[in-house]
Amino acid sequence: MIVIPEALAESLRKHFPREWLAGLPGLVDRTLDQWQLTVDGKTMHGMASLVLPVVRPDGTRAALKLQPVDWEHEGEPVGLRIWDGDGIVHLLDHDQDTGAMLLERLDEHRPLSTMPDDFAATGILAELLARLTEVRGPEGMRHLRDSAKKMVADTPRTAIKLSDQDERNLLKDWAATVSELVDEPGDRLLHWDLHYDNVLAADREPWLAIDPKPLVGDPGFDIMPALDNRWDDIVATGDVPKAVLRRFDLLTEALGVDRQRAAGWTVARALQNSLWEVDGGEPRLDPIQVAIAKAVTSPRR
Repeated sequence: MIVIPEALAESLRKHFPREWLAGLPGLVDRTLDQWQLTVDGKTMHGMASLVLPVVRPDGTRAALKLQPVDWEHEGEPVGLRIWDGDGIVHLLDHDQDTGAMLLERLDEHRPLSTMPDDFAATGILAELLARLTEVRGPEGMRHLRDSAKKMVADTPRTAIKLSDQDERNLLKDWAATVSELVDEPGDRLLHWDLHYDNVLAADREPWLAIDPKPLVGDPGFDIMPALDNRWDDIVATGDVPKAVLRRFDLLTEALGVDRQRAAGWTVARALQNSLWEVDGGEPRLDPIQVAIAKAVTSPRR
């Protein structure tokens, strides 16, 4: 019997209908039987997904991923098929009705976040991101244009929830920046969540990306997760703006994007993150998001 980790159960209860969590054990049993899989390791999980190390009938080691299918996750199998393992985990099988995915097995014990050299880790992530964003996004997938328009429209209503007037003004300034970009949102296939724990060591390549939440848009919108992760490494340098810009410059160079435009889309990501947090009850802006937005938009020192 598969035991659902309590941390996953708590997250699912908070964000998804309780019926999905209640039906998860049965879904595990049915999917294992459907694909004739044998569990051969410890249960793993993310914020919304249960992942089981499994073996296929032919002896191939794989990973079974089960998660609710919502706006964030519905495009994952589509994106994985398009990328076809180029810089990212292979999709071996997919059940359209349940959203279950059978994935190539990577080394879950060796995420990129374990690499001691922060700048070397950023370089690896940048190379993967450049490969992924070379691909044009498909028709019908959620688009950055729509997300950006919604951010701009939602900002006035959300800004009044902040307790500090200066932060209200800052949120509106970010929205003004996004409004200037919304008519040219880009056409690349984006990962949307490529941070250091979403890159794992692999056999066929040293490192591969996992857990995309694909959308179509400008590659600059994909930079933020590499800036606000491993934040302790940024702080440890003693010069936060300089360390942020060091990562930012490495990423923009690898992506081959216009630096000013990428800065604007990074501000858009700070706006998106902040709108979610404030609507969730936070009375102040996250200092990390503010620091990053300020660093990438300030004149070069």
